[in-house]
Amino acid sequence: MGEVSIGFGTVKDILFLVHRIPYPPNKGDKIRSFNLLRGLSQSYRVHLGAFIDDPEDWRYVSDVGDFCTDLCLLPLHPMRAKARSIRALATGKPLTVPYYRDRRMAHWVAEVVRRGTIEKALVFSSAMAQYLAEYPDLRRVIDFVDVDSDKWRQYAEKKVWPANWVYRREAETLLRYDREIAASFDRSLFVSEAEAALFRQLAPESGDRVEALENGVDTDYFLKSGEYPNPYSADALVLVFTGAMDYWANVDAVTWFSREVFPGIRGQCASAEFFIVGARPTEAVRALGQQEGITVTGAVEDIRPFLKHAHLAVAPLRIARGIQNKVLEAMAMGKRILASPAALEGIDGEPGLLDVTELEAAADWCDCALRMLRDSGSSFQSDRNREFVERRYSWDSSLARLTSFMESS
Repeated sequence: MGEVSIGFGTVKDILFLVHRIPYPPNKGDKIRSFNLLRGLSQSYRVHLGAFIDDPEDWRYVSDVGDFCTDLCLLPLHPMRAKARSIRALATGKPLTVPYYRDRRMAHWVAEVVRRGTIEKALVFSSAMAQYLAEYPDLRRVIDFVDVDSDKWRQYAEKKVWPANWVYRREAETLLRYDREIAASFDRSLFVSEAEAALFRQLAPESGDRVEALENGVDTDYFLKSGEYPNPYSADALVLVFTGAMDYWANVDAVTWFSREVFPGIRGQCASAEFFIVGARPTEAVRALGQQEGITVTGAVEDIRPFLKHAHLAVAPLRIARGIQNKVLEAMAMGKRILASPAALEGIDGEPGLLDVTELEAAADWCDCALRMLRDSGSSFQSDRNREFVERRYSWDSSLARLTSFMESS
């Protein structure tokens, strides 16, 4: 499918550039970018430019258009984008930038700015900042979300040559690029105070313009008291993991849990089952479904029944940046949670006051899960996890902060 442009209407205009269409809000980056779009549309006429890298997402053009005055969506072909990235190996630039380089997007941005109504721009992910390099007179705010360079550094530590060399190179070149952006933009945003603090440390020259803009949870949608059909068998004791299953950190998490933790649980508790719930499972993830007691669902219409009726939600992430939406959503559904330190790093909780158990060693994961599953007097519902999310992670408060960042001088 080709590009889509929609224009209509004339209040204050803002340019919003996103690396991936901000809909549907069913995975980490889209949950955040959609809510930013929703918030911006309440105060501005939004001119949105984004790419579509999944052909299935073309069906959502009208959903996104409802929030926009002007819309430019361009197809991004992953194989061609990877070829552009590979050519960048001969330069000192990060591979991520040419991946999202497109003359048509640059032309559309130039045309929108040329009209003279745009004074402010919000960029989601550093790869899209390339389209605003020529417009320093705009008030430019970038949402880095996470310190991605550090994520690539973590990937490098888990891989062998040549992948570890490529990831280490990306960590170094992307950090240099991100520092250049932060130095020239008016404000840089991150998903948590921990991420913001890390970037201030890595880019001290821009520290006074770095802020945290936390994710929220749609607590009306993720409603603990809602009625949802039970997708599990009646006698199953279910541990559930939710997330996009083509994302390497999620693949690594469920693979480790399936191999190192779940066999010990299943060996001592025959009714224990592990459900991996999420779209686009890789071949490695699908293969886990052949293991006794493990189900890989693939894409589901609604993850809420899988959270509601699970006994425990698990987040065994070994590589993570920022705030994990999967953890907040499980909390909103009132679930008790077992999580790694990495999965909890960005969440500002009160230790000991939440029904969240932090675990690291495989043996500890196994022992804790067995103890909780065997405790017939234990409630797997958690009112305090739900109350915490309602009190601490509201999109309304985050979106009000976004408006202040866009408007402040």
